Amino acid sequence: MKMINIGFGNNVSEDRVIAIVSPESAPIKRIINDAREGNKLIDATYGRKTRAVIIMDSNHVVLSAIHPETVAQRFVGIDNIERGV
Repeated sequence: MKMINIGFGNNVSEDRVIAIVSPESAPIKRIINDAREGNKLIDATYGRKTRAVIIMDSNHVVLSAIHPETVAQRFVGIDNIERGV
């Protein structure tokens, strides 16, 4: 199982991630509110501004204070390390 650092010592399983998106759009804000109401929201921002929303295959929504591009690069970095690139 490969784990991706999403900031402040928090990790998510690479295999369980469906999408990494920015929190600014209205549909993503609705997803966050629905997850909060359904007790499926995991806030890993440590009180900082939410910059990335990570949607998991278990319908959990993880909030991160790291930019979505940075989290995505960490995914790509792991793939490149495994391939020897």
